[in-house]
Amino acid sequence: MFSSADDALNPAAFGGHVPVLFRETLELLSPRVGAKLLDGTFGGGGHTRALLSAAEGVTLVATDRDPDAQVRAKQVSDEFGERFRFYSMNFGDLGELDETDFDGILFDFGLSSFQLDETERGFSFRFDAPVDMRMNPQAGISAADFLETADEEGLVRAVRNYGEEKRWRRVVQAIIDARGTGRLQRTHSLAELVTEAVGPTPRGRKAVNPATRTFQGIRIEVNDELNAIERALPAAFERLAPGGVLAAISFHSLEDRIVKRYCRKMAGRPEHTNDYRTQDERVELAKMVSTRPMLPSDEEIKINPRSRSARMRAIRKLTNH
Repeated sequence: MFSSADDALNPAAFGGHVPVLFRETLELLSPRVGAKLLDGTFGGGGHTRALLSAAEGVTLVATDRDPDAQVRAKQVSDEFGERFRFYSMNFGDLGELDETDFDGILFDFGLSSFQLDETERGFSFRFDAPVDMRMNPQAGISAADFLETADEEGLVRAVRNYGEEKRWRRVVQAIIDARGTGRLQRTHSLAELVTEAVGPTPRGRKAVNPATRTFQGIRIEVNDELNAIERALPAAFERLAPGGVLAAISFHSLEDRIVKRYCRKMAGRPEHTNDYRTQDERVELAKMVSTRPMLPSDEEIKINPRSRSARMRAIRKLTNH
């Protein structure tokens, strides 16, 4: 499909949606002839298409819970035939997937550009839309219903823990006070409510819309994103062939923390600063590809500003496991 990685950094090649850390992903997974790969977060299919095109006879299995992704997957299936298989499922349920022995597995966590740009999905306050935020609109409750009915503990978890909003008490109380008024039903009115609660950005601090953190936290809560990652990583590693690579791209510090700790655990290293286990208590099942995360280049950030916060970590499964 592409004559070079440079071609793939052209937004037109993906209908305007550029796969994040494209070159790094291809180099890391480096599909050989006949390789079997898994893309756990199909999204717009950019990474999938590139990996299928990287070598002769590559087969790829993809999963995604978004019903719209299933439509995009049909186009890839038409193009690559039996070399591509798609499962409409949450990557957090990967433990239910019967397929195994993958030479490489990729996760690209967070929202896809398609989801962000679809007004009616309610992920962004750039547009006025219903506050839905579900990655699968056919399952679970909408973000608006969550805000109207959740107990205080749930709201605190979303705003303080997942959104990392410092003024979370004000925001949580504002949400509770706004119940039944209609202000929690539309993205613009919800963003306005949060902005009023948070107040102006302190002088000297980078000006980010005050509603950004809260919207992010609500989305993570409604979609149970962090728990899905916790389940997905070990399920993926179990399905990895010896010598295979497991790579994960994160956009949020909480996502990256889970990935970092899992990679260190599999490599037999301390998971965090308070991990005081002795070396004899650790088991080395993989090697870390790099001790530091891979970051987008200045060139990529210029072409695709959304890649700015992306970081990729990876481990290679030992051949004797």
